[in-house]
Amino acid sequence: MPQARPTAPDTRDTRDTRDAAASPDSPATPPPAGAGTEGVRTPRTRNPYAHLFAIPGATAFTIGNLIARLPMGMFSVSAVIMIAGARDSYALAGAVTATGLAATAVVAPWTARLVDRHGQARVAVPATALAVLGSLSLLLCVRFGAPDWTLFASYAATATTPNTGGMSRARWSHLLKGRPDALHTANSFEQSADELCFMLGPVLAAFLCGSLFPQAGTLVGAVLLLTGVLLFAAQRSTEPPPRRRTSDSPKTKSPLRARGMPALLSVFLATGAVFGSMEVATLAFADAQGHKAAGGVILALQAAGSCAAGLVFGALRPSGPLDRRHVWCGAGMAALMTLPLLAVATTGSLVVLAGALLVAGMATAPTMVTGMTLVQRYAPEGQLNEAMTLAVTGLLGGIACGAAGGGWAVEHLGPTAGYAVPAAAALCALLLSTARACATSTRARRSARTRAPYGA
Repeated sequence: MPQARPTAPDTRDTRDTRDAAASPDSPATPPPAGAGTEGVRTPRTRNPYAHLFAIPGATAFTIGNLIARLPMGMFSVSAVIMIAGARDSYALAGAVTATGLAATAVVAPWTARLVDRHGQARVAVPATALAVLGSLSLLLCVRFGAPDWTLFASYAATATTPNTGGMSRARWSHLLKGRPDALHTANSFEQSADELCFMLGPVLAAFLCGSLFPQAGTLVGAVLLLTGVLLFAAQRSTEPPPRRRTSDSPKTKSPLRARGMPALLSVFLATGAVFGSMEVATLAFADAQGHKAAGGVILALQAAGSCAAGLVFGALRPSGPLDRRHVWCGAGMAALMTLPLLAVATTGSLVVLAGALLVAGMATAPTMVTGMTLVQRYAPEGQLNEAMTLAVTGLLGGIACGAAGGGWAVEHLGPTAGYAVPAAAALCALLLSTARACATSTRARRSARTRAPYGA
């Protein structure tokens, strides 16, 4: 089994016990970036995020990463608007974006592996440049009426886009080595940033394409992506050191073979199905109510609830083993995902549904934050970017499966029944998380018995 990554947060039960007993009078000044601070508990402050960004270079790389991350919510919407408007075919537009998603699922882990091996700046910048060229190629092919196959090829080239969110989390893991409380806050912030970009990206893309010209969303998204990655990569002082291979280095194994990782990725797959099916069900229900345009606004409320919950969750200091927290967060998500189903089944009101989605969204961020922290824990040494990219790939695969399942339920059973799919997916995620936690606990007890002296 690969050795545990030293920069990942140590969240074993023994560490949790020591953290709980740590003195609250610890010094408030953060240690130097990457310094060994094993076992140091982040002091309680009124604003833990201010303490977090007091680390030199943290604000700079975060700004660049947020600029680069915003287009992630823009490209698919912009492509659909641009292609459907020019070719009068939503089927073609959907097929092109689906091809891009499939290509990303294949290419992204390889890009992340190169990032781990050669460094973020050396790989992210050329990979982003290639992705931007793919976006510009798509724009020109649509604008000048190129054959349909060129659209698929151009959009597939954007699969080299690096996982900017994963690279940012890898920097926090490097900077906050041995400080699980501070890393918890950083992961919560990153999840809230994901939700914020999910809210603003599609709105900005639709506004640009509608108010300027159909290609404006893709063009602005490409400029923002390249600018953000360049700013992010320029912050070399906070970049985690690459793990270079030498002739004597052992052969690198995929994080998929790390103990605990496959089971954890299955939870991400089920969680992604929650998101994908909820989006389809909400758009279909709003359309059935005669308010198709309101679907996007209602989904934005779900993202807003998740964003707010992520920030609050990051300010807390949760106790107990990380595996147990993951199960409890999954239980909360499974419970709250029944609210949209109850709202549409009992009232049929879009206003009530909007409130239910706002509340339901508050359970997704804690689940994702805890899951990403587990990925950081289980990632093999020197492969954190690849491990987190695999988690995102699992999430994207779940979104695709959830969208397909939600679409089938809506078409054959009706818009109301579509909300049973995210509820079932959340329950599946809870069961998988519980099974994984039980297996982990069983292995730990067996290991403890093996280490115990005879007759103890």
